[in-house]
Amino acid sequence: MLETPKILDQDNMNYGGSRAFNWLADLSGLSVDLVNFLICQISAIFLASLYRSALHPSKVSSNVRHIVALSIGLVFGYFCFGPQAIHIAGLPAACYVAIRTQSPKVVQRTVMVVAMAYLLTIHVLRQIYDDGSCSLDITGPLMIITQKVTSLAFSIHDGFVRQTKDLTKAQQYHAVKKLPTALEYFSYVLNFQGLMAGPLVFYKDYIDFIEGYNLRPAASSDKGKAEMVLEPSPVKTVVKKVIGSFICAFIFMRFVKLYPIKNLKDDDFVENTTITYKIWYAMMATTTTRFKYYHAWLLADAIANNSGLGFTGYDKDGNANWDLISNINVFGFEFATNIRDAINNWNCGTNRWLRTIVYERVPKKYGTILTFALSAVWHGFYPGYYLTFATGALMVTSARMARRMFRHRFQQTRMTRMFYDILTCLTTRIVMGYTTFPFVLLEFMGSIQLYLKFYLCLHIIALTTIYVLPTFIRGEKRSTQQTQRATKISETSETKEPFRVAANDVLCKSNSQSNEDHQLMEAALVSSQNTYMSEQSNIIPQCSDISKPPQLPIVAPAREAISVPHDQCEMDQLSTKLMEKIEAETKNIEEFIDKTVTETVTGIVEFKKDLMRDSLPSGLRKRTSLASTMSDVVAGATCKPQTEEGAAFLKKEIEVINAVVQQANVLPAVLSNGHAK
Repeated sequence: MLETPKILDQDNMNYGGSRAFNWLADLSGLSVDLVNFLICQISAIFLASLYRSALHPSKVSSNVRHIVALSIGLVFGYFCFGPQAIHIAGLPAACYVAIRTQSPKVVQRTVMVVAMAYLLTIHVLRQIYDDGSCSLDITGPLMIITQKVTSLAFSIHDGFVRQTKDLTKAQQYHAVKKLPTALEYFSYVLNFQGLMAGPLVFYKDYIDFIEGYNLRPAASSDKGKAEMVLEPSPVKTVVKKVIGSFICAFIFMRFVKLYPIKNLKDDDFVENTTITYKIWYAMMATTTTRFKYYHAWLLADAIANNSGLGFTGYDKDGNANWDLISNINVFGFEFATNIRDAINNWNCGTNRWLRTIVYERVPKKYGTILTFALSAVWHGFYPGYYLTFATGALMVTSARMARRMFRHRFQQTRMTRMFYDILTCLTTRIVMGYTTFPFVLLEFMGSIQLYLKFYLCLHIIALTTIYVLPTFIRGEKRSTQQTQRATKISETSETKEPFRVAANDVLCKSNSQSNEDHQLMEAALVSSQNTYMSEQSNIIPQCSDISKPPQLPIVAPAREAISVPHDQCEMDQLSTKLMEKIEAETKNIEEFIDKTVTETVTGIVEFKKDLMRDSLPSGLRKRTSLASTMSDVVAGATCKPQTEEGAAFLKKEIEVINAVVQQANVLPAVLSNGHAK
């Protein structure tokens, strides 16, 4: 993955990728592994556009699309990792042998054991030759590959062994009833769109994308005969994500030198700074580190969208959705008012994977602990990971208790509600810095030493909140009517708004619902174990005009089966209002640009007509065609008496205006279509 840039090349002695761009690394001050990563991802942006246009499902066969995606992925892998790239083929090859040879009854367990054993072996080797400073490491792609092969194995098990009635909505959607060919399998695992930094895409969604079935109405029983839905251009979405990605990269590069994470284990920092400054520094250092992941994930998401992967249909306002595999919601995370919402908006692909293969399949009382355990092991064996997960579990539990005891006391007026939102947002930032610094520091003794210098203050506050405060402070009471209402919500949730349960046993809901409804939904979760997804009642309609998308509330079933959209996760008031304001301002800017272009074109045309009109006698204006009028103007036959110099000037002006009008008329088409159809 993307890590802190290094100026000196000796810090990357263990890096085995190409060094052809050492000169660019020296020129930019970045490490050569980071330069290689950026070269691959930026190249992938342009290749994805060609892949979407020249290799569209309507133009070439699915095998051609598989071969091209796989070939580019292998080239990128070898370019960035050199001899280590053998592992990105070795792990999926071992798992494919298991898929083809093992019974569907046990294939999911076999693949899980093989994939995790291979991944953990590489994690151990990394810790032997590297202390965590290597920027680009093969374990990053292997972690994504492990997610893909294990999710595919569980989908095969669901499709071949389990009854439909025993599956959740997500499991029904992702079930695979036909074993993949070698080409389909390796294309899915090693395609260039998601090899370097993800995001995770489930097998069924990837195959539908390759074969073009994601553009057909979901209700069609015969995919081969279904008519295609006209795919909108992703250019606007891609541009926004690319710009956001490089803004995050700029922020990371700007502040990483001000708050380097290595200072947290420096003796001078630990011994000679106040506890307040230590907490502030930990918060800023971890926040700065997060922006490198924002950069990588937003850029990876843009690559997938630019190739046509991620389109899920249209929303109720007719806007195209490209959020099928989005991995991060930056504003949702940074302005979350509790740790639960922050977790739900961070690494969303991994959350979906953990829920799909662990949380939904184990006894409920073990769901949370097993989910956290797999997540920790999947990351590797650095002690900092386990300190972060253990502390995070404690903080999540204490935050729930505090919410029940204090939140309802701040809901009387608008001012108190806003005060509560701001207070909890700032508190969450402090808690996140305190909790996650071991995750980036990696070391056990360094992290423990700093925690002791913090006097374990937040650990003590969390334990007090859980075990002491409830005896003195009563939480919000629920009436009998509220309990009955919660039961009703639980019984009818299959046809209500979709929501998802994340790895930490939390519930997301729509911002349009009240806070009281959210509490009732949480109560409903306890009484109903199989209420994860809504009915797949909406389908993508056929659309014949790309400029007039459907106005019905359309959401693709694929999106419903995977997770709730980011903007439907409950984040109280603060981040929601901020996002609405940003979206409104963006829309105003777009409307202003469109209006300006339209008025400019109209004004030029009218000016041209006025010139033409003024050049003709009044008796000929309504009877003379445009072509004859222009020829007469040039020749001077029907015009008012004028000099040859004036006629030449008028001819030149008309030619210039014609050229401007032609260019102005082409511009909106280019902006709307994105690429030639």
